[in-house]
Amino acid sequence: MPFPETRLRRLRKNDQIRAMVRETRLTMDDLIAPIFIKSGEGVRDPIKSMPGLFQFSPDTAVEEVYSLQKCGVQSVLLFGLPDHKDDTGAVSYDENGIIQRSIRGIKKDIKNMSIIADLCFCEYTSHGHCGVIVDNDVDNDLTLVETGKQAVSLAEAGADMIAPSGMMDGMVAAIRTGLDENGFKDQIIMSYSAKYASSFYGPFRDAADCAPQFGDRRTYQMDPANSDEALREVELDLEEGADIVMVKPALAYLDIIRRIKDNFNVPLAAYNVSGEYSMIKKAAEAGVIDGERVMLESVQAIKRAGADMIITYFAKDLAPILK
Repeated sequence: MPFPETRLRRLRKNDQIRAMVRETRLTMDDLIAPIFIKSGEGVRDPIKSMPGLFQFSPDTAVEEVYSLQKCGVQSVLLFGLPDHKDDTGAVSYDENGIIQRSIRGIKKDIKNMSIIADLCFCEYTSHGHCGVIVDNDVDNDLTLVETGKQAVSLAEAGADMIAPSGMMDGMVAAIRTGLDENGFKDQIIMSYSAKYASSFYGPFRDAADCAPQFGDRRTYQMDPANSDEALREVELDLEEGADIVMVKPALAYLDIIRRIKDNFNVPLAAYNVSGEYSMIKKAAEAGVIDGERVMLESVQAIKRAGADMIITYFAKDLAPILK
């Protein structure tokens, strides 16, 4: 019916009615909090490019995970900053590596927390690229051998999910084979299926000390101009054994999230990345936006686009709002 019979403003008249008819429901269950872990004890170093966030040592990481759990966060994603790096990132599958020790420590002290281990090599290689370098580029198939080793090591440490982020062709198959052959048939794989060669990763590279020492990552991460390719990547990862697929970044790729959700009936994650976080924080500090409202609006948009779970540095900030 046309106006004046139809008045859509009737359903916006107060908080209670707006909540009653709200289409998108964002809850703490939807959120995954990333954590950066480095060597040492008692470490809680501020990340200058990411206001309000820190690098933790394994002991303080346990404290941070407990704090997140009290806020209602039920899943964390761990990134490691090792003391030693080499050409192949072999330290990434050391049983006493920074992430392996952290997983065991968190599991020992905190119950009912899902631990997701990022699987990549950029934090562990001296050159900052996501695999083994041959002729100044990442060799896909040599990297897959190392990928399988890292996956098994993380599973043995007790990770609930493995999240491969290197964008190597065949990485999910290599991980699935390695896990199955070593008794981890039930291990969940959350694949960074559509990870773009984005400019929104700058603060993360500062936080994880993983900027490439030469060139860039455009030969293996996706071209930001492409959309159909994301569907192909997701389809291949699912065929290879991925349980959850992911889009990264999120806010500049809401159309990709929607297309994947419309085309595949599988759990879908989206990574609300460091640049998206820092832009809002810095703008709020400058007084040009209402940081809390923009934060909520941004993460709601990711959920509205179709994400089932959202990796976000805002997890702790969102807790008092969503609870």
